[in-house]
Amino acid sequence: MHLVKRGGKLEKFDERKIYASCYAACLSCRVKKKEAESICSKVAKEVKTWIKTKKVVTSNQIFKKTAAVIRKHHKDAAFMYSTHRDIS
Repeated sequence: MHLVKRGGKLEKFDERKIYASCYAACLSCRVKKKEAESICSKVAKEVKTWIKTKKVVTSNQIFKKTAAVIRKHHKDAAFMYSTHRDIS
């Protein structure tokens, strides 16, 4: 599966990026490592499953979906994820 980046470039989907950004958000709000690992595994799996149902997906759609899934598991981590987005 490929996704459309903000600049229009295509990139192969990598669920490890979802996991890593979720994990960083969890650690930023002092979630214990084991709990963060559990949350992020669930988030990455759910987002990957969601993407499989789409023909075309943008990085912004993935961002919004990931934030929503994290919010189900940990509201503070979802806030950290949503507010610390790379703007480059």
